[in-house]
Amino acid sequence: MKNKKPAYLFESKTVFLKSSAEFILELVKIVIISLAIIIPVRYFLIQPFYVKGASMEPNFFDHEYLVIDEISYRFKEPQRGEIVVFKYPRDPSQYFIKRIIGLPGDKVEIKDGRVYVGNLKLDESAYLNPETKTLGDLVITLEGDEYFLLGDNRNFSLDSRSFGPVKKSFIIGRTWFRGWPFSKIMVFEKPLYNIE
Repeated sequence: MKNKKPAYLFESKTVFLKSSAEFILELVKIVIISLAIIIPVRYFLIQPFYVKGASMEPNFFDHEYLVIDEISYRFKEPQRGEIVVFKYPRDPSQYFIKRIIGLPGDKVEIKDGRVYVGNLKLDESAYLNPETKTLGDLVITLEGDEYFLLGDNRNFSLDSRSFGPVKKSFIIGRTWFRGWPFSKIMVFEKPLYNIE
């Protein structure tokens, strides 16, 4: 008579397989639910962005980690002074970060190292050193869906002075939060302007 394996061995294997299958099923459920939450947030509400280059110094530096609010502009229009991430008009696969200076319908003029909006000098002292000069000579009136964008590092910024106004459809969202480095964590508010 051959030795038969005890029944409890079969039962323990069955219980083990059953509990493994339940564990895997629970894990799959958690992953699916997590993705259902994370993917819409990542693609429609907020998006991470790394600063590359020096065009926004001294307010933003290379390799800083920013969180971009993508939903606000679905409910309100972009405002003067907000820092936005947008698709570069000449190559939409590239993303730039700049500050909104001119709004739709504005006449923007750069002369004598200063920026004028509607013939009034724009006071940019909230984010620029008073000695900062904005190079260039131009006058432009923005269309109904166009924004004039400048980098804060005016001498080293590829911005609307060279590639022209940016249509609203190219704007991804406003810079909402700096998450890295930890010593510079902050939420961004748009500056209040005094137009002289």
